[in-house]
Amino acid sequence: MNVLLTGATGFIGETVLQTLRGQGHDVRAVVRSEKSAATASESGAETVVGDIADGRWLTEQLAGVDGAIHLAQLEAAGDDAVLDAVSAAFQGTAKPFVYTSGVWIFGNNAEITEDSPLVPTDISVWRLPRLGRVLGSGLRASVIAPAPVYGHGKGLAAWLFSYGPRTEDGALRLVGSGNQHWASVHVEDLADLYVAALERAPGGELYIGASGSSPTVREMGLAAVGPDGKVVAEDDDATRARLGAGLADALLLDQQADGSRARARLGWRPSRPSVLEVLGAR
Repeated sequence: MNVLLTGATGFIGETVLQTLRGQGHDVRAVVRSEKSAATASESGAETVVGDIADGRWLTEQLAGVDGAIHLAQLEAAGDDAVLDAVSAAFQGTAKPFVYTSGVWIFGNNAEITEDSPLVPTDISVWRLPRLGRVLGSGLRASVIAPAPVYGHGKGLAAWLFSYGPRTEDGALRLVGSGNQHWASVHVEDLADLYVAALERAPGGELYIGASGSSPTVREMGLAAVGPDGKVVAEDDDATRARLGAGLADALLLDQQADGSRARARLGWRPSRPSVLEVLGAR
């Protein structure tokens, strides 16, 4: 399959690109700079430089491909332009399209499924109209809502725990009390899910990208500092002041999920080390 990929040089996108190529797919990476083009080319992609948020240009790039995955991080208007382009290029075909949302749209929930109520934080509320648009498009279009992604020293867990701020006595500052759970997914397992959705999803469905490991923030902090390290809770308002209210309120959510729909319907089998194992190995 010849697959158009946006966001090919991002944390998730670069792994999706490598996974696509490893499974025999050709990739057309649409990128915004010559530097990104060089990076994607090194991973085996055909590259095209342009404005991804230019719907007419992107429609031209979609002509001739067999499917598409959208991973570029854009503002709402940019995402709308991408969806316009995909609709124009893929309407009336069976070409698959995979769109990206996020697990924060579900709010606080200890047993998140794809049928759970949508209670987005402020940082995620813009995603809801696009989610509805994709699932109701009539295209062979799927949506993946990743949990916080980790792996290879990148992602929120690494940023906040492995390299996070310390107190004067060396204790790692947690996000809030640290009692909240985070759903999680290794970037390589998530890339497998994107490819599985591209190849096998019938369209019209949402899949939560979560491995089933949902440790607390405190557990992740303790894994990162090791047996001789210390962690300290932080007042929620202090976390908001440090990280900004939008991101902080998302990170203060208490969420658990296991990606059961993707396992049952797409045969997805996450198998990489858990976030606690990865943090503890550093």
